[in-house]
Parts: sequence; C-alpha cells; structure tokens
Amino acid sequence: FGSCFFMITGFHGTHVTIGVIFLIIVARKVWRGDFDIGRPGFFTSRRGRYENVEVMGLYWHFVDLVWVFIFAFFYLW
Repeated sequence: FGSCFFMITGFHGTHVTIGVIFLIIVARKVWRGDFDIGRPGFFTSRRGRYENVEVMGLYWHFVDLVWVFIFAFFYLW
C-alpha cells in the first residue's frame, strides 16, 4: 500500500510541477502580449488567440479533479 501511495502521489506531484512551469510560461507570454492580434475586440480592448490559455486552464482543472479522486481513494477509503 505504501509504495502505491508514494508512486501515485509522486506521479501527480510531477504533473503539478510541470503544470506550474507551463502556467508560468503562458502567463509570461500573456503579459508580453504574444497572443494579441492587435485589432479591437467586442468587449475587450484587444482581440487575441488565447487558446493556449484555455488549454492550460483545462489541464489545471483536470489535474485538480484527479487530486480529488486520489484524495478520496487514499484518505477516505
């Protein structure tokens, strides 16, 4: 049981670390304006291609959801 616990939580921690690194990279690109097209948008001052930001959000929510199941499996079982 102990080896499975450390393997699964370590694997999850690795994905969290990788996610944080990519979130920092994407946040830096947003801050610099790399995703902006330059034309005004409908409700925003600029229109852009922010699909990478949405993908990072989906990844982060998936990692969070996986943690809920890991927590339920190991701590509430």
